[in-house]
Amino acid sequence: MEWIIKTLQSAPELAIFLTLAVGYFLGQIKIKGFSLGGVTGVLLVGVLVGQLGISISPTVKSAFFLIFLFAVGYSVGPQFVQSLRKEGLPQILFSTLVCLACLLVSWVAALIAGFDIGNAAGLLAGGNTISAVIGVASDTIGQLSIADAQKQQLINQIPVAYAVTYIFGTAGTAWFLASIGPKLLGKDIIQQTKDYEASLGGSISESDDSMEYAYDGTSFRVIEADSTFFQQPRKVQEVEDLLLKMGWPVYVERIRSASDKSIATDVTADLLVHQGDRLVLNGPIDTLLNDENAIGKEVADLELLDFQVEKLKVIVANKQAVGQNLGQLKSNKERHGVIIRKIHRGKVTLPLLKNVQLQRGDVLEIEGRKTDVDKFASYLGYPERPTNATDLIYVGLGIFLGGLLGTLTFRAGNIPLSLSASGGVLIMGIIFGWARSLRPTFGAIPEPAVWLMNNLGLNIFIAIVGINAGPDFITGIKTAGVSLFIAGIFVSLVPMLIGILLGRYVFRFPPAITLGACAGARTTTAALGALEDSLKSKVPALSYTTTYAIGNTLLIIWGVVIVLLMS
Repeated sequence: MEWIIKTLQSAPELAIFLTLAVGYFLGQIKIKGFSLGGVTGVLLVGVLVGQLGISISPTVKSAFFLIFLFAVGYSVGPQFVQSLRKEGLPQILFSTLVCLACLLVSWVAALIAGFDIGNAAGLLAGGNTISAVIGVASDTIGQLSIADAQKQQLINQIPVAYAVTYIFGTAGTAWFLASIGPKLLGKDIIQQTKDYEASLGGSISESDDSMEYAYDGTSFRVIEADSTFFQQPRKVQEVEDLLLKMGWPVYVERIRSASDKSIATDVTADLLVHQGDRLVLNGPIDTLLNDENAIGKEVADLELLDFQVEKLKVIVANKQAVGQNLGQLKSNKERHGVIIRKIHRGKVTLPLLKNVQLQRGDVLEIEGRKTDVDKFASYLGYPERPTNATDLIYVGLGIFLGGLLGTLTFRAGNIPLSLSASGGVLIMGIIFGWARSLRPTFGAIPEPAVWLMNNLGLNIFIAIVGINAGPDFITGIKTAGVSLFIAGIFVSLVPMLIGILLGRYVFRFPPAITLGACAGARTTTAALGALEDSLKSKVPALSYTTTYAIGNTLLIIWGVVIVLLMS
């Protein structure tokens, strides 16, 4: 053990990775469905490792934090800019008011409890589950005109307050929004949510067809065309029009001639279908079963089904596709033979309801024959084909320019005001993410790489924060632990209550939209999952994306503001 301690002290970089591994392991342990989460686990293990007297350069901490912030901005950039359009203004205003409530409630609670700047910043970070505030507030404290020893003492208080308040901030917010929130928004919330789904083109009852089920469960089946409809030859377009009138889109992919058994693989709209021909139909399985009576009986023909299907992710970037809803895409000729599996907006998967509109930067998962998929992909925007290559020129330039932006400073009296390097990198990440959605031919950062930048960047930053704050952590807990926990409950719940009241009485959002917007403005993904389970619907995701982009940006910037308010 002594050898391990000396090794960690002489090679502090090993202490970082030990903290990362053990902290992530502890964070994943679930007790009755509850877990600490990776960030809190890493912080607490870092505090324990920090008791060994290990010191790590703040430059390492800053470098990983900037990587994390750029990834955050890059991820929310398309949604952030898209939300600035006219139709997104109500949700922008809502999330801005909720974020202001988060800031003001944290500030008032800190003043009432007599907290110092460090505890106030940690209270804002933990109570609102926005870990990045730790770094932004630390950078801002570093610019204050106070002694270096006092700066370090205040900075070390931030992770103490964060650790005490974060657990309730996550679990308490999810419980409040999913259990108490619906009761504050009136009666029959589940029925109201189903009614709202119906207005978006979904179904009111489970027995009705909805867009969500229509696009899912797609199958390829061989049907022999022996119904009376084929007593005279029919064009492929006539067959597909007949099937469309009966339900959802079904496409003719291949045809085996009844006369000479040849297979037509290049099926066009004018190609004739004769009675007895075998057709490969592509569509939802329940619709195919209903169509069997109109077309003919299902038969086994393995050779006819022996063809390749391509699955592809596509970034929506073309003007003609932006603003289209799924109902319009249903009959769009560019989409012939292609099934839409999922729509991703940021970190959220949207419900497939026919009035849900596509936004620039959305990612669609589509499937069909390669020629059909390629055609539809070019209509939508840019195919995101599997790659492991990250545009490091784009990443490096974005972080560099963001850091330069953050160094710009002006003074209000004796207080220096600036975004700091961290705030500047966040803003530049948003700009670079949005630019990527406009022209996806450059600046590619694959989803796994974004995940790694997010999680590795943040957790190594948190590990170093915990290690460096270790010696002062226990003292801070003893001094203000109970009052911090109580203040954290106040800071976590009051803004959510304000948000629910705003959504119901001021903005008059549907209940599910109000609750999803509250979760997004507070960037609590755990609350979104709890809401979807509670309401038995994915409708809350529709308002989560815009408010998440605004909330994630403002709450991080509040790390600067809370320090200035307290100083």
